Amino acid sequence: MDIRTLRLSVPEGKPAQTDALLWRPEGAQALLTLGHGAGAGILHPNQEAIARALAAQQIATLRYQFPFMQRGGGRDKESVSLATVAAALHLAAEQAPDLPLLAGGHSFGGRMTSLAAAAGLLPQARGLVFFAFPLHAPGKPRTQRAAHLPDMPQPSLFLSGTRDKLAQAELLREVLAPLSPRAHLHWLDTADHGYQTLKRSRASEEDVFAEMARVCAEWVKQILR
Repeated sequence: MDIRTLRLSVPEGKPAQTDALLWRPEGAQALLTLGHGAGAGILHPNQEAIARALAAQQIATLRYQFPFMQRGGGRDKESVSLATVAAALHLAAEQAPDLPLLAGGHSFGGRMTSLAAAAGLLPQARGLVFFAFPLHAPGKPRTQRAAHLPDMPQPSLFLSGTRDKLAQAELLREVLAPLSPRAHLHWLDTADHGYQTLKRSRASEEDVFAEMARVCAEWVKQILR
């Protein structure tokens, strides 16, 4: 696997450069930019598990750090986060001009990607992938965070756990139903927001990250036809 440690330029950010990590497996079919969660940088075990599982399915990833995570301070203004998402996609295009591009992220990174897409900042992305999209705060089931989803021009895949406390199943189905077939929702049995599962009660014996990556790869093949 081709592994590259990179620097992402975000002129609006403080700092103006952040860390990025490209994993390109042999025979890669697409490259996904992978934004991290609000409390987890690019080296977090969850991020690495997602990237490793996707690599096994011939999907390359570009993990990148938001400025607030790089400096270790409070979150950036939304405009800075959206600029970071757009800059990551631009960097991906530079690093792999031969691969179709996808944009996505886990939790916060996914939400910022969705906002960037809705604002028209990601024209190069062929599709969007959301790992545990944070529809609402824990214990506060609301749908305001989904108001912009109809404005996303690309097809999208939502990979959510049935025990995710940040995405009540009924509400997530409700907001995504009108977007079908452009938006596809796949439930990961017994997975929580960080993709931890209940092994004894999980119906499938397939590892949750393997399932997530398999479904993602199948979806990518469909949208790239």
